[in-house]
Amino acid sequence: MAFLQVTRAVSTDGSVWRTNRAIVCEWGRRMRIWVLAVVLVSAAAAVPAAGPQTLVYSWSGNVGPLNPHLYSPNQMFAQAMVYEPLVRYTAEGGIAPWLAAAWEISADRRIYTFHLRHEVSFSDGTPFTAQAAKKNFDTVIANGRSHSWLALVAVIAEVRVIDDHTLQLILKQPYYPVLEDLALVRPFRFLSPAAFPPGGQTADGIRAPIGTGPWRLAESRLGEYDLFLRNERYWGFRPKIERIRVKVISDPNTCAVAFQAGEIDLIYGDDQISPFTYMLFRGDRRYSSGTSPPLATRALALNSAHGPTREIAVRRAIQHAVDKEALVKGVLLDTETRADTLLSPTRPYCNLGLTPRGHDPALAERLLDDAGWRRTDDERFRSKAGRPLSLDLCFIGKSALQKSIAEVVQADLQQVGIRVLLKGVEEDMFGKYQKEGAFHMIFNDTWGPPYEPHAYCSSMRVPSHADYQAQAGLPMKADIDAWIARVLVSTDENERRRLYREILSTLHDQAVYLPISYTTGLMVHGPDLAGVAYGPTRYEIAFEAMVKKQAATGLSPATEGHHAQLHP
Repeated sequence: MAFLQVTRAVSTDGSVWRTNRAIVCEWGRRMRIWVLAVVLVSAAAAVPAAGPQTLVYSWSGNVGPLNPHLYSPNQMFAQAMVYEPLVRYTAEGGIAPWLAAAWEISADRRIYTFHLRHEVSFSDGTPFTAQAAKKNFDTVIANGRSHSWLALVAVIAEVRVIDDHTLQLILKQPYYPVLEDLALVRPFRFLSPAAFPPGGQTADGIRAPIGTGPWRLAESRLGEYDLFLRNERYWGFRPKIERIRVKVISDPNTCAVAFQAGEIDLIYGDDQISPFTYMLFRGDRRYSSGTSPPLATRALALNSAHGPTREIAVRRAIQHAVDKEALVKGVLLDTETRADTLLSPTRPYCNLGLTPRGHDPALAERLLDDAGWRRTDDERFRSKAGRPLSLDLCFIGKSALQKSIAEVVQADLQQVGIRVLLKGVEEDMFGKYQKEGAFHMIFNDTWGPPYEPHAYCSSMRVPSHADYQAQAGLPMKADIDAWIARVLVSTDENERRRLYREILSTLHDQAVYLPISYTTGLMVHGPDLAGVAYGPTRYEIAFEAMVKKQAATGLSPATEGHHAQLHP
């Protein structure tokens, strides 16, 4: 196949690359031909979708045990299906009531009093009460080491039950993003008390994934699928769809083929299919398609404590050597926009007017020359004092999109004399490299709202995160961490703005990140599915608002759409 031929043609040091633009165009042309051929062949063997009350989605792996208080292998979109927060982040950037119908904040901003909804129960019938909420808070706080990235966990001094439907959080000191942290998918969501393990600590596992959400996990088959059923006890809008089957499909191209063959109903999210495949579906009138607003930042972290990227001149040269505009057009097909800063200016406190580093290979070469990284006329790559200017770029091996972006970066850096070795690895090893700082350059996307900027910056102080490792060699790393600690507890809006400016402008100046684009989600579905829309975060999918039109709802498509909008 043409795609496989192109893949084999790329060596680890980029020695067989032609020019960047030529390769991008050739890769795109062959990829389109390959995908179209596979899609057309698969049409002959189309398999009917599941019944009208079942929606079939796909994910790259099983959703995991769905412990609401832990991380990988628990998948966030599935945790959000089963478990709910006290408050919810909205598309407008605000906070709305959810399991808490109302709340008050004390004048000193240290006491938060939440009034819980009445007549809410877990899917096993256990009532949701302040006592149940406290049990969940207590187990999260007891496992604080696992949640060190989220400052709220360490700031909570006490959780009090006032009565069955009134809960208080007492803080050690003011912490401005309390509500934003409570709106996150994890760890502050609620498991039924009956599902806690014998020792009472969910860090040791759970009996079953039982929450208050609109869905409950009914069955999992390793490597095949996870089946969710509608929670018939749900307190909110009752979904029209009865079942959601999440098929395990690890490859984006296989996902596209399964969709075209009718085996899945919906493609939704970032990195679920390639931009090339998305453009094919977008041009087909049988399907509805769309892109989300910008969700986060697609970026590389550059290690300031390891190898040649310890030098600021090398990091700045990389910024000017990569043609992000050509990458966005040639690889991402304008489904995303170029990113010039680590966090989008649309995020709170992030519209700082920072000067972009434009594509300027000549400037990149001057920076390297001035730093002593030279090459003679007959040398392909630069060196200094006998040391080659050689960097590794780590990506998740099964991600075709990361691989194609890495290849373009490799070709661009080669043009200015930087040798780049591509390292495609399994996800577990990728995470190990991030945690240990065993990289020169590594993919390190930001998290999007409501994490930005506060929670994302807070995580920069945690050694197990790639951001910490990338920043570890900066001479002002201790200052950055101190500014982050201060901004999170600041009650003065002007001071908060000043501190975020210090943090983000310093990271920008030190060129620790190479922002590439502002990521978007790609969505495609057929005409039988209504009510599909992107939510306010990249981690939640509003399946409960969707309607299969063949379902015996007794509603016209127009009424179905209106009904979906009534979801609380």
